[in-house]
Amino acid sequence: MKTINILLLDDKEENIISLHALLQDVEHVNIISSTDPNDALKICWKEEISIALVDVQMPKINGFEFVSILKSNPKTSHIMAIMVTAISKEDKYLLQGLESGAVDYLYKPLNPEITIAKVKSFVQQIIIQQEIKEKNKELEESRLELLQTKEEAIQARKSKEIFLANMSHEIRTPINGIMGIMHMFKSSDLSNEQRDWLKRLDNASQSLLLIINDILDLSKIDSGMLKIEFEDFSLDKMIEDINRIYKIKANHKALDFKIQVDDGVPQYIRYDSLRLQQIISNFISNSLKFTEKGSITLHINILEQRENNFLLRYTVKDTGIGIKEESVDKIFLAFEQADDGITKKFGGTGLGLAIVKRLAKLLNGQVGASSVYGEGSEFFFEGWFEATSPADESKESSDPSYNTFPKLQDMRVLVAEDNDLNSFMLAHMLRSWNCEVDIVRNGRLALEKVEANHYDLILMDTHMPIMSGFEAIKEIKNHITPEKHGIPIITISASVLEHEQAAAFQAGADGVIGKPFDPIELYQKIVAVTTKLKS
Repeated sequence: MKTINILLLDDKEENIISLHALLQDVEHVNIISSTDPNDALKICWKEEISIALVDVQMPKINGFEFVSILKSNPKTSHIMAIMVTAISKEDKYLLQGLESGAVDYLYKPLNPEITIAKVKSFVQQIIIQQEIKEKNKELEESRLELLQTKEEAIQARKSKEIFLANMSHEIRTPINGIMGIMHMFKSSDLSNEQRDWLKRLDNASQSLLLIINDILDLSKIDSGMLKIEFEDFSLDKMIEDINRIYKIKANHKALDFKIQVDDGVPQYIRYDSLRLQQIISNFISNSLKFTEKGSITLHINILEQRENNFLLRYTVKDTGIGIKEESVDKIFLAFEQADDGITKKFGGTGLGLAIVKRLAKLLNGQVGASSVYGEGSEFFFEGWFEATSPADESKESSDPSYNTFPKLQDMRVLVAEDNDLNSFMLAHMLRSWNCEVDIVRNGRLALEKVEANHYDLILMDTHMPIMSGFEAIKEIKNHITPEKHGIPIITISASVLEHEQAAAFQAGADGVIGKPFDPIELYQKIVAVTTKLKS
């Protein structure tokens, strides 16, 4: 604790000696004395004096004048002055002392107990004030640290978003070209062997896309950008789809795949169907990866029912390699797997279960796992589901080939895309729809083409060298010629971040489509924006 300096000022040395003897046992104080007011003022300016006991009757400068001088100087105005007087106790002297800035009076002859008690009281006040100042200083330092940490977090988030946007663009762009070429092959006459090759290529592309989506999903969840959308859907149909997909995959590994559903589980529920299927599919995919023989079973059980609401548990049980007891808790952490050897042998990012845990929290549900090493594992998700009535469902039909779509009436299209594979694929599709196509590699060349030619539609990639798609769109939409700035523009973005897609509309785009896209989606978007323009 910091020592508190007390100044004793009295023109009589004997008074200072007696007062010093009286206060020397008070804790946490250092006593400084003077018989000259001018010297005492110098002491106050040089030393950190907190309390001054000042005699009233002194030559040259009396006590009232001394205290007034202290209070008029910002450097000494904080000093607590206590008047020590032998003159009358009349109110006028008391008022004069208080008006000069004194905080209290002591009357001679001094009562030792009262004097010590008052000094101790003021010492305690100063100690409390010092503690408050220290706390305030610490709070201010903490506040500044928090502000700096917040700013660093904001910058880190921005850097992360920029990285994810760039990564999404750089990876999704070639995947879009690959998947587009696969659509072209599907529309061709192929042998059974070639169709098998194409199927394997499609599976590899979907696996790569799934990894990218996992990374982006994790980022969206952590930044609070992932939206949960509840809708009425058929749980029976979802179970059928899961059974159809994973039955084939299990058969390839000679595994027995089964789904067991309790009686009374509602056929139609209200929930986020996409995220529910994502959770269940992740569990099953994990079991398929780590199970070499035996079975995988999906159980759907009713744990509780409250009128129209059901507490359901979805459990996936396998006879796979199992997980060591000490590793079970960490499998739901991002980038973690049960042990380092698993990544080398089986691959994977270690993101799937981390995403499942975060999704469960967003859905107000919970996940868990149990395992016996070498015998198998169980993963479960449980949550409350509202039973609903059947919704109208359109009959399923196989997607038609893009080259069977109705022709677009003599449409001239400008494609601005810096990736050769994507521009080749887009041009091929557009020409199959009876479009005349020009291709450029950046926004600047797109502006030159628009200036020189008439176009019915522009397909604009967002990220291009020299001039980006956003900049080019703004230039076109601000063109002085109505027929130029009225050209419908669809941006083709490899980013799935909402703010970047929103930025496309802010720049003036009439539609946004993400990579990789389905030819049906592209065709429908073209029809929508061109029809809207005509109407």
